[in-house]
Amino acid sequence: MSDQRTADTGEQTAEATRAVVREFLAARMAGDTGRLTGLFADEVDWLLAENPAVPWIRPRRTGAECAAQFTELMEHTVPEDARASVDTFLVDGADAVLMGRLSGTVRATGRRFQGPFALRLTVEDGRITRHHLYENSLSIAEACAPAA
Repeated sequence: MSDQRTADTGEQTAEATRAVVREFLAARMAGDTGRLTGLFADEVDWLLAENPAVPWIRPRRTGAECAAQFTELMEHTVPEDARASVDTFLVDGADAVLMGRLSGTVRATGRRFQGPFALRLTVEDGRITRHHLYENSLSIAEACAPAA
């Protein structure tokens, strides 16, 4: 009987994680920074490879800083050229992994970037506590660099 309860609890955790990640994606699509701030925990384990050439990529720690990344991204890129597609959405308990492709155009240079991405999120008590994004940082850095 306890094995069944453990399985039920694990599935409930996975469903809660799935719901928060879907809400996160909806808030990103809507550009709703307020809703994003509420979805992030007060302190977040944020990982996105630092890249001095890319103005929206920097260390972040608080929920508000993490949510602001979306606003900063939109300030530095052409919103109507932004594309992201998710082709894999895996959930295991409190952890979710999304994989897909993203592309966009840097406003200052007019240059495009594109490539695959993987995003690992961890949800605890209904809020995102981990946000690790792996993307084609070389393509993004090249798009941010002025033409030679």
